[in-house]
Amino acid sequence: MARDYILKHKGFPGRLPGTDYQFTIRRANPKGVTPLKGLERYKDRKSADKRADAAFMAALWAHFGEEEFERGNLDAGRLSWLFGREVVPADPEDFDPASYEALLKIDVKRAMAAFPEVFAEGADDEGEEMPDWDAMWNGDDMDDDGELNG
Repeated sequence: MARDYILKHKGFPGRLPGTDYQFTIRRANPKGVTPLKGLERYKDRKSADKRADAAFMAALWAHFGEEEFERGNLDAGRLSWLFGREVVPADPEDFDPASYEALLKIDVKRAMAAFPEVFAEGADDEGEEMPDWDAMWNGDDMDDDGELNG
């Protein structure tokens, strides 16, 4: 039985600060639920788009880890950039892409391959440090071109 509200993920960032990249929605769409669909990520995407993908994956990982999670108020557009690859249906047999109650999970292996910086612990073997996601979300660690400093 469908609920008449969407689950709001408390503490989940609403957007990538300093941008219009939205991570959550405020209320259900009165015209109907936007279905999730995998969007192709081409190599020539803007660095800001790639940064938004990484920040969204970092937020998903920090908030849910390996646990299943309900789609709820997570933005369909932002989810669709990861859907079918790094974010998959928790139960493919019983999945409705046009439901706010749809259960999802992170495909950790694929997510680690696509966003190694999100899953790095401290410094890796080559001495690169994990980006400061809090500073990135706050825009404190960006240069004038929207790239991470450092």
